[in-house]
Amino acid sequence: MKGKILLPAIFVTTFALSRIPGLLPPNFSVAYAFAFCAGVYFGGALAWWLPLGVMLVTDVALNVFYYHTAPFGFYLVLNYAVYALLIGLGKLFGRKAPLLKLVLGGLAGALIFYVVTNTLAWLQDAAYAKNLAGWIQALTTGRPDWHPTTWEMFRNTLLSGGLFTALFAASAKLSAESPADKTAGAREPAPEAEAEPEEAKA
Repeated sequence: MKGKILLPAIFVTTFALSRIPGLLPPNFSVAYAFAFCAGVYFGGALAWWLPLGVMLVTDVALNVFYYHTAPFGFYLVLNYAVYALLIGLGKLFGRKAPLLKLVLGGLAGALIFYVVTNTLAWLQDAAYAKNLAGWIQALTTGRPDWHPTTWEMFRNTLLSGGLFTALFAASAKLSAESPADKTAGAREPAPEAEAEPEEAKA
């Protein structure tokens, strides 16, 4: 029971702290690992509503109190669709996957987020030519009036995806019930069986 409460608390606290403006470099985010590891370690509806719900609350709070914009925008729907994809990816890996495989999954999730969101930006932004060269520009240098470049943000996306996936996976291992606890429960004596009734006398 302790692990079931502790692990979500670690995930949510780490993600919430990372949303403090200016704390981390651009695109160095916990969100990719949060979504992927929620799919890995949480079952049922919790795997979906916990990461997406926390993201929604923090996004709305930032928009209202820090950026002073509309609480919700259509771009968030697109982001959440990609995060839902990362949750599904985590479910494919499962909690029994080795640490290295989970880190590679976290990197794959970060890569998916980068390609999908920047492809959508290429489709929607009139500054990009709607051809292969424009798409490559959107994935590498980005718009000339933006800094850092898309490539630099991709570097941060990959680094944070791998790092926080490793941290979350290690936290899951440490917060899990130890083998000693499991064997102790198995060794507890079973309750004595009720005495069988005496055979009826002839």
